[in-house]
Amino acid sequence: MSDSNKTIVVFGEALIDDFATGQVVGGAPFNVARHLAAFGAPQLMITRVGQDPNGDTVRAEFERFGMSEAGLQIDPLKETGRVIVETGTMTHRFVILPDQAYDRIAPGAALSALAEVDASTIYFGTLAQRDACSRGTLARLLGASAASRYLDLNVREGCVNERCIFSSLHEADIVKVNEEELDDLFTCYTHTQRRTSGIDSDETRDACARLLRIFSLQGLIVTRGAHGSIFFGADGSVVANAGATAPLQMIDTVGAGDAFSAIFLLGRARGWPLGTILARANDFAGAVCGMAGAVPSDLTFYQSFIARWQ
Repeated sequence: MSDSNKTIVVFGEALIDDFATGQVVGGAPFNVARHLAAFGAPQLMITRVGQDPNGDTVRAEFERFGMSEAGLQIDPLKETGRVIVETGTMTHRFVILPDQAYDRIAPGAALSALAEVDASTIYFGTLAQRDACSRGTLARLLGASAASRYLDLNVREGCVNERCIFSSLHEADIVKVNEEELDDLFTCYTHTQRRTSGIDSDETRDACARLLRIFSLQGLIVTRGAHGSIFFGADGSVVANAGATAPLQMIDTVGAGDAFSAIFLLGRARGWPLGTILARANDFAGAVCGMAGAVPSDLTFYQSFIARWQ
């Protein structure tokens, strides 16, 4: 059944990514929200920026994508979030600055914004939970809504602890991880290791089934870069996609996971079959790897996907 008229609520950081070549607006949740907006999906971005030039740049992105600012908070004291991105050929490293505006998302304004929409899903991650203020606001939002919860674990070293991961997994209905994060979950919660077994081996399936039971999850998504993705369902189902054709020129992988999440949420909202969702999410994530940064500067980037998916 389609939830295309309901709102996907996206909670977390909107920030500035500092690349060697210049600044771009980023933040995994804001990347997801902008992609959703570009595809015409109702969405509400709940975040906080500073009263500074970088905050103005973020607000300009709300305008460029035609997004409501109902969930956007302005902090008079804290600076807009900033991350220094060091990119390699196939990898990237993040230097995430502490004590930023997105660490102070206030509960009252966030709850008021949530109350104004009919939410189908709440997307959240872990970075915006590093401070007790935003972490508490997220807990109140989740407690106030019966919407489905989608967790992109997206672990950033030094910004999240095991307690946050554990509680976030318990709050979620569907969790997205990459293979490295999956291995960490196996070690922490199932006391198993994949060793040389494949992602679709019986050993891996059994360990994923244990994770689904431990945290009462409906589904676990494992993204595998160029090798595609795989969905493990609570009912024992396993749906895999082998991945998309690589872009003609690989620029960087920044934002590929966010692109995947956006299309996964879009597909669920529009009632696409699960196999179709994974294929299209992989296709779109692959295309994002063929450009610099996580979100295109030219919105015509989306037109070929919109035309094909209609």
